Amino acid sequence: MKARTTLMPALPLFPLKAVLFPGGLLRLKVFEARYLDLVSRCLRDREPFGVVCLRQGGELQVGSDGSKVRFEGVGVLAHLLDVDAEQAGILQVSCQGGQRFRLKTPRQRADGLWFADADLLVDDDPQPPSANLAPSVAALSNAIEALSGQGQHPFIEPHHLDDAGWVANRWCEILPISLAAKQKLMELDEPALRLQLVDDFLRGKGVV
Repeated sequence: MKARTTLMPALPLFPLKAVLFPGGLLRLKVFEARYLDLVSRCLRDREPFGVVCLRQGGELQVGSDGSKVRFEGVGVLAHLLDVDAEQAGILQVSCQGGQRFRLKTPRQRADGLWFADADLLVDDDPQPPSANLAPSVAALSNAIEALSGQGQHPFIEPHHLDDAGWVANRWCEILPISLAAKQKLMELDEPALRLQLVDDFLRGKGVV
């Protein structure tokens, strides 16, 4: 991956047992003091935070035992869309995945919050899906329609079914594959290859 010259110093991190993709929708229930402060600060300053997938350790260990926590090296910026204080001390937060970044050395503050300097990575160039991948595009369109009929809207509008990277990312979010596989797909620089790998998986499962 080639990094831009842009460096984000001391980017606050939100480690999760999940992989956020660019353009993806992330919903969080925030109740720990360090993350309540993080969301409040990002909301006030209109700045994103970084979501990184936990390679080792659980989400409950992140603040208490940093020695047992390991992060993936590449994460995605999370931009706040909506923050709802449904009850005292609990925030329901919706975010949209933005640019990918590569972590430098993560560090932990006294309150348990992790942060790191981060190099922003080049965004995917929009690319139309090739003709041989049309069945995977059509299958995603059908899945979106079916989910919508059930009152579920997992993807942020507008939908970009004419963009190979967008289609691949949305499939990666809903496919039953391991976190390690999702992480590797998210890190791939070439969106057409990402969609081709998704298409291979879908054909192997008889989805398309």
